[in-house]
Amino acid sequence: MTEGRVVLVGTPIGNLGDLSPRARESLAGAAVIFCEDTRRTRKLLSAAGIPAPRLVAMHQHNESAASAEALALACGGGVVAVVSDAGMPGISDPGTRLVALAAGEGVPVEVVPGPAAFLTALVGSGLPTARFCFEGFLPRRGRERTERLRAISAEARTTVLYESPRRVAATLADLSSACGHNRRVALGRELTKLHEEFWRGRLGDALEWVEAGEPRGEWVIVLDGAAPEPITAGEEEITSALRRHLAAGETRRTAVDAVAAELSIPRRQVYELAINQARDQP
Repeated sequence: MTEGRVVLVGTPIGNLGDLSPRARESLAGAAVIFCEDTRRTRKLLSAAGIPAPRLVAMHQHNESAASAEALALACGGGVVAVVSDAGMPGISDPGTRLVALAAGEGVPVEVVPGPAAFLTALVGSGLPTARFCFEGFLPRRGRERTERLRAISAEARTTVLYESPRRVAATLADLSSACGHNRRVALGRELTKLHEEFWRGRLGDALEWVEAGEPRGEWVIVLDGAAPEPITAGEEEITSALRRHLAAGETRRTAVDAVAAELSIPRRQVYELAINQARDQP
């Protein structure tokens, strides 16, 4: 008997040519495919020439019950495939709950890599990619949204978000308010499709660009990280540095210049402390 397992399959986010040979094989060999929308998955299978097995809906409203059903099938020896409408299941889509259940029961889990909108947008953004964080969709309103925006504004890594066409303008306005109009941003729309579009600029201009057209399609927002906070030396540290330079025989002017350069602080700040220090000396 075939060993039961759960197979998460990445599907195209737009261009059907991105469906990998391994993904085709996995979908064709599944006894059941759990998917967000059975109609969309049936169209994908038809376009790929894959005979449709049993399709079961698994979306945000029934994920708990559907995950339990999928686990039971896998425990019984069935090969259960999981797909989202586009991209990788488990990334802002159902799948995570089922993987956790399967892992807890010792059921094998396979992942068939495929396209992901957040990686596609990140790589094409022109912003730093060495360190980034994925925020998915922001809460729609209230304190939770405010707190997430505040956290994003201080995040030093590149941040990637998803947004719907109905809310992208409001989210860009909130990001601009939280992060400042001058923060760099890249917007990706209709990725991998015929009308794929990237826009790169500043948050202050992004909203105007979006509102100038009709914001159709799903959006990915890639936001530059926050600039590091300036390090300000304390009075005790500056005074100590001044004393060290003066004790070495340097003139006050030379010592002030050296400490300002050493601590990356304004010369005037060091000079004022040097004068006060001289006054305090007997």
